[in-house]
This record gives sequence, structure tokens and C-alpha cells, in this order.
Amino acid sequence: MHPDRNAPPFNPLPPVVWALALPIFVIELVFQAASAGFVGGAAGVGWRLDALNRFAFAPQILEQMVTLGRYPPDQLLRFLTYPFVHQDFTHMLFVVVFVLALGKMVAELFHPAAVLVVFFGAAVFGALCYTYLQPSPVALFGGYPGVYGLIGAYTFILWTGLGRVGENRMRAFTLIGFLLGIQLIFGLLFGGGNAWVAELGGFVAGFLMSFLVSPGGVARVRARLRQR
Repeated sequence: MHPDRNAPPFNPLPPVVWALALPIFVIELVFQAASAGFVGGAAGVGWRLDALNRFAFAPQILEQMVTLGRYPPDQLLRFLTYPFVHQDFTHMLFVVVFVLALGKMVAELFHPAAVLVVFFGAAVFGALCYTYLQPSPVALFGGYPGVYGLIGAYTFILWTGLGRVGENRMRAFTLIGFLLGIQLIFGLLFGGGNAWVAELGGFVAGFLMSFLVSPGGVARVRARLRQR
């Protein structure tokens, strides 16, 4: 059997995965170029800080909006923009690697719109958890809550697959258990903030949303409700 010489050397990524990863990567490249003086001139050095001030999620702003009963669209937009701004190149790089790897596995089974719902739904729910479960004055930024949503969706895929073959479904949670264990060790050794609350919330949201947005998810939930 001869290999297909026209086949791409790597499995192509679904467009929705590029739609998430490319903006994250390009935005960081702009910040790197600005800090090196290639773009923006003297003002370019402060572009990252300006972006964090404008697009990061601030729990205090949400609490103030709830208190006043006013929800300006530009402030609500922070729920969706904070995953695209990162602390530095390394922070961004890990996020992009996870988006490419996990996004590909999820997007091969989920509709592209479902992938976006999982990523941004996890970002929103993670921000809410960050605000109300472990209040912090530090702004939330970076794509990890959305990434953990993809981990939750991937865990759902494993969970359902193990159930079909009669295996122990708890094995599906090995990845999230490993990641949380690594975070705990790093937190004990080097200290850390409360961003893990948003990430864990993102995982829970991604896993639970998958019951609805996975192929046949709505019909499956309706069947379960009828059985009750």
C-alpha cells in the first residue's frame, strides 16, 4: 500500500480551532514587537498594560454593576475578551498549545459552534466563580478558563466512551486530576493566586455544557428527563 504523496504532513486543524488560537498568538506577537520597539514607538511599551486595563476581567467591576443594576456592554464584553490577553509570551504559548491539542480533539466530534460555546461559556462561568467563590482584587486574564472548558469537553468524550464499553468512567477524570495536582504542587512551592478557581469552574462548565452541545446532546437529555 503506497502512501498518499498529496496528503498533508500533519493532520489539518479544524477552522474553529484556528479561530481561537490565532488571535491569541497574534495579539501576543504584537505585544512582543511593541516591547522590543518595532511598533508603537515609546508608547508601545505600555500596550500590554493598556490592554489588560481595557480587556481583563475585574471582579470589582462586576460587583459594582450588580450593585447599581447597570450593565454597560463594554464592561460585559470583558467576559469574552479576557482570554485573549496574557501576562507574557510563555503564558500565551501554553494556552495556545492546549487550545490546538484539545480543541482539535473536541472539534473532531463537536460542531464548531459547540466548541465556541464550550470555550467562551467556560470563560464566563470561570469568571463568575472567580468573583463569588474566592474573591480577589486581582484581575483575571488569560485563556486558561476556556482551555479548562475544552478539557471538560474532552473529559465528557472520554466519559461517554468508557460508559459505552462498560469501563470505569472515573478514568475519564485522570487528566483534570493530574493538572490540578500539578497546580497544587506549584502553588505550594512558588505561591499563586486564585486563578485556579476560574480554571476549575471552566472545567465544570465545559463538562456540563457538553451534555447539551455534544452531538445528540439535547435529545439525550430529553430522553433522560422523560425516563424520570
